[in-house]
Amino acid sequence: MRSDVASLPGSPERPNEDWAAATLPASGGGGTVVLLDGVTPPVGDDGCVHSVPWFTARLGGALTELSASRPDMSLSEILSLAIRRTADAHRDTCDLSHVRTPQATVVLARWDASSVEHLVLSDSVLLLESPDGAVRAVLDDRLDRVPDEILRSLAATDRLRNQEGGFFTAAADPAVAARAVTGSTPRAEVRSLAALTDGASRWVELFGEGDWAECLGVLRKEGALGLLHRVRALEAADERAGGVRRWKRHDDATAVYTELRDG
Repeated sequence: MRSDVASLPGSPERPNEDWAAATLPASGGGGTVVLLDGVTPPVGDDGCVHSVPWFTARLGGALTELSASRPDMSLSEILSLAIRRTADAHRDTCDLSHVRTPQATVVLARWDASSVEHLVLSDSVLLLESPDGAVRAVLDDRLDRVPDEILRSLAATDRLRNQEGGFFTAAADPAVAARAVTGSTPRAEVRSLAALTDGASRWVELFGEGDWAECLGVLRKEGALGLLHRVRALEAADERAGGVRRWKRHDDATAVYTELRDG
């Protein structure tokens, strides 16, 4: 396989809360991609003494190790165990029942000679490209269904966070893994894949510069960093125009592009 990974912080004053990894097992067959977008909490108490980057690093590390080393486990089982391991790492020091306890969106992809498995939880995106160039976006659109007027209210958003009828993220409850969007595609039907946090998917979803196939084309031609630089340029132009299309000036932006090759 060939992977290209890039990440840019949303602000130089804040640490990047995203996490990304692409791994090739020691056997040389197959591979995995892990992408997390840490949820930035509002100012105030979240019941935890740790930062969001602390959380995404530990959850991402557990997901990377398990997805590469445990082919006997499904991706849902891997996410559940990784959440449990991460929760155990700070259960004695933090209130994990707090609705804003550190949490993240998740994209997982794993492949071998026969299939490509996927898992998506919350608003990061996975793109799967077929040999004929068609691109399928795997999305968890539950957050998109929440009206903007609710998302503008912290209290209203908290009432929907990891609740039925709302939206789900990976936090401290392993049971949330069952809420993820999962599936499997024959390996022969996937030529490449890409994982994007919502800071990177703005190129399509916020600015409408192209569709998902065109987005993947940018990744192939210009690399992951090329896409992120395009997003930053669009954000800067939007800011000069008065910011009519944005509600958040910049966001951490991460992209992973992977070509699957045999032999």
